[in-house]
Amino acid sequence: MSARMRMRTTGESVEINLSVTVSLADSQRITDALKMLLALAGHEIRPVNDEGDELYTAEEVFPNTKPGDMIKGLRGREGITQKEMAYKLGIRQHHISEMEKGARPITLEMAKRIGKTFNISHRVFL
Repeated sequence: MSARMRMRTTGESVEINLSVTVSLADSQRITDALKMLLALAGHEIRPVNDEGDELYTAEEVFPNTKPGDMIKGLRGREGITQKEMAYKLGIRQHHISEMEKGARPITLEMAKRIGKTFNISHRVFL
């Protein structure tokens, strides 16, 4: 295991960049320990992409979004109507309409079917 740490004072805080190289076998255990240590100190760990930009969940960006809105958005992305989506999923068009309005719940089974059909995570509909 090797580690490098860089500290930089920015105003009234210190930015700490820690780089640790560990074996694959130990990686999850060490990651969990670091997360617990930072949580105990009252800090939140945000995931970042390769460029160092913080990543956010859909719920954080759109806190008032409902599962039905996600179906509408998916249809918009795919450029399809409710009828076309219903056909692809093997259900009736009015079921799509009801799910979009929130009148019909999106079951786990349906979310998985939508995810598989459109190659996206089913979790966005739950």
